[in-house]
Amino acid sequence: MTMFAFEGIGVATAMPSVARALDGLSSYAWAFNGYLVSSLVAMVIAGEWNDRAGPRLPLMTGAILFGLGAVIAGSSVTMPMLVFARVIQGLGGGLAVVSVYVVLGRAYPDELRPRAFTLLSAAWVLPSIVGPFVAGFLTDHVTWRAVFWLVIPFTFAMLLMSSRLGQLGGGSDEHPLRWNRLVFAFAAAGSLAVLQEAGSRRDVLGAALAVVGLLVLVPTLSRLLPAGALRFAHGLPTVVMMRGVLAGSFFASEAFLPLAVHTVRGASTAQGGLLLTIGALGWTVGSQLQGRLYPRVQRRHLVQSGAALVAFCLVVLPVAMMSSVTFWIAALPWLIGAVGMGCAFGSIGTLTLELSGPNDQGANSAALQVLDSTGSIIFIGIAGVIYGSALARGVVSGWTFTWIWWVMAAVALGGAVVSRRIPITSIT
Repeated sequence: MTMFAFEGIGVATAMPSVARALDGLSSYAWAFNGYLVSSLVAMVIAGEWNDRAGPRLPLMTGAILFGLGAVIAGSSVTMPMLVFARVIQGLGGGLAVVSVYVVLGRAYPDELRPRAFTLLSAAWVLPSIVGPFVAGFLTDHVTWRAVFWLVIPFTFAMLLMSSRLGQLGGGSDEHPLRWNRLVFAFAAAGSLAVLQEAGSRRDVLGAALAVVGLLVLVPTLSRLLPAGALRFAHGLPTVVMMRGVLAGSFFASEAFLPLAVHTVRGASTAQGGLLLTIGALGWTVGSQLQGRLYPRVQRRHLVQSGAALVAFCLVVLPVAMMSSVTFWIAALPWLIGAVGMGCAFGSIGTLTLELSGPNDQGANSAALQVLDSTGSIIFIGIAGVIYGSALARGVVSGWTFTWIWWVMAAVALGGAVVSRRIPITSIT
């Protein structure tokens, strides 16, 4: 998780410079969504693979693919080549992250899982402190390519550690492989790619692609999630769906935060990355809080409060676009929103494992990750439409990013409302 944390923070920090160097600002969102689309397929594969055989092999395969993608990304000479590399990295990341969740489900008893998720979030602390500085320094003074190459040694450590997970087996060799889920995963990923392409167009074809993408996505996505998820049914379905709501609103906002302060306020790459550092630290604090507050505070209330804090953050964040104040004012609301994300994400992960049977932990952990990707792709795509429209008209300004953040604030606020459907769990 430390490797994924550094790569995520480093790439978000460096991406404005990478996109300009490769003449790919118009495809900026694809650098993030290429990763997310491929990881969706890998997550479903990982869920089935983990439930059948355990986490060791999926984790090792994920490490190899992630490292290979990093090599290609750092060697990219065009934006399409970079996006392809991010697709490879997404396959590796999807396999590995689901496997990590399964490890938590099988290696820790129920009463220790909140603390285990706290430890998982703590893996972001060191990367969040040094990541933006390292990525900013390398980008500004060496080369942005080193940001990708720097994570490669971590993959070897990941391979070494994952080889010790053989005792955490799956259900059994007789556990049926649900091949139809893989078909639906490819269909969902394809529809998300179509939606992303639709978002990059501002013509009749773009509108047609959006309609086709949605018509394919909704029925296929419903087959990959717990029954009733898309209508936010009471219980596990709403718990899982909240991951998509919060991931979409927060990560779409995060993807454009460094670009906003760099474009509108003239901040350096390292300064934009430092805002992400502050957010990562806030996320860790929030995760610590959720581990310590339960059972005095029910997990449903932690999810509700977290969503409300994210909404507040995104409503206030545009103040940083005003020339009359320092752009560092963004640090406070971003910190508050990140604390909310830490509270909510840790609680959602714990609730999902609690409400899952032993042989469904892989599939339901995959559902969480699928919604992370789906929510992020859809809302980064929406943010990309807002930004791309302004870029095409030559009117990118503080208001461009303000509208992005306010749209995402409405999504997070809606999540705070529907999270009332999360059950009150028994206190043990």
